[in-house]
Amino acid sequence: MRNFLFNVCIWLMAAMTMAACAGNSADNSAGKDTEKTVKVKTKSAKKSVRKNKRKKKKPILTPTSAGAPFEVLIVADSKEFQNGCVDSLYNVLTDDVDGIAQSEPSFRVTKVTTGNFANMFRLHRNIVTINVDDKTYTQCKFKVSKNVYAFPQIVMNIQAPDVKQFMKFIDDNQDLLRDYFTRAELNREVDALEKSHNVYVSQKVKEMFGSEIWVPVELTKTKVGRNFLWASTNRAEKDMNFVIYSYPYRDPKTFTEKYFIRKRDSVLGANIPGPREGQHMMTSQPFALFSEETVHGSYAQIVRGLWNVSNYDMGGPFVSMARVDEMNQRVVVVEGFVYNPNKPKRDLIRRLEAALYTLRLPEELEMEKYHFNLDEITISPE
Repeated sequence: MRNFLFNVCIWLMAAMTMAACAGNSADNSAGKDTEKTVKVKTKSAKKSVRKNKRKKKKPILTPTSAGAPFEVLIVADSKEFQNGCVDSLYNVLTDDVDGIAQSEPSFRVTKVTTGNFANMFRLHRNIVTINVDDKTYTQCKFKVSKNVYAFPQIVMNIQAPDVKQFMKFIDDNQDLLRDYFTRAELNREVDALEKSHNVYVSQKVKEMFGSEIWVPVELTKTKVGRNFLWASTNRAEKDMNFVIYSYPYRDPKTFTEKYFIRKRDSVLGANIPGPREGQHMMTSQPFALFSEETVHGSYAQIVRGLWNVSNYDMGGPFVSMARVDEMNQRVVVVEGFVYNPNKPKRDLIRRLEAALYTLRLPEELEMEKYHFNLDEITISPE
């Protein structure tokens, strides 16, 4: 018995030693390989790859990141709190979200001094550190590291020689800053939807459109029309809605602003009635923002705006994506819209926006899930 216990102890000590070595090796390699310098560049997206590509996994012994979606932690020395650098960055990150009628910040921001940046703060999912020093830096620069203290995590360091250059740099690149962290959050939501989504809606989309999409599990109430599917939470508040519909692709004029609004009002007006007879959903004009993306290597039209019900005090924000299904020569439109009167809508509409990026058209079913490639707005490591 004594020899048996002795052998067990030896085995346990060996296992603990191997685990510690593995952990140190992982930490060292992460510190060397993940840091990149961010470059101001046009918004671009990752082309899809086949499903056999190896997926990223959580590193061994790395804790899970903390914090809610769309939260950012700013870390800076006390002098940066006093000279206005922290305030300038805070103002950029808390600027209003596009496409929402009421004022709502892009991010919830917490500020902490470098001396207090320890323990639980290091586990935050989005961290921005500020370094202003004319002896160390000769130019302004963004540097991004991933999964430094937790997983998944983004740690962005903003460097500048002096306060004046820092503030100008932040002002010139405020869209880049907000977009970077927004896209990181959308990627995380796509990962969450892959693990947990409404299977019934996915099956109906596959059956009706030959496509695949993942929507939040809460969208349990559905309505089917001609080339049209509507899924919703059917709540009096915090109501999330998803629609998908298609129509023939004619020519590039299909993607003009005028055509989009006319087609949207026609389809949704016929399929989504208001509370009373004769009422229907429509686009609130001129509150529509049009942009373009590359999704799975192909063109996508993104529209953010406001919807309302005709002759009725009811409305909210929507986000829409229109793509060409080349195999079937049709346009497939997916849209999310929210109803949450006089209450925050950012997180709800962002969840639905992430769901839109999970759409895979018939010719894309074997492709990997879509992610914004955050590395495409970085240059080579230093």
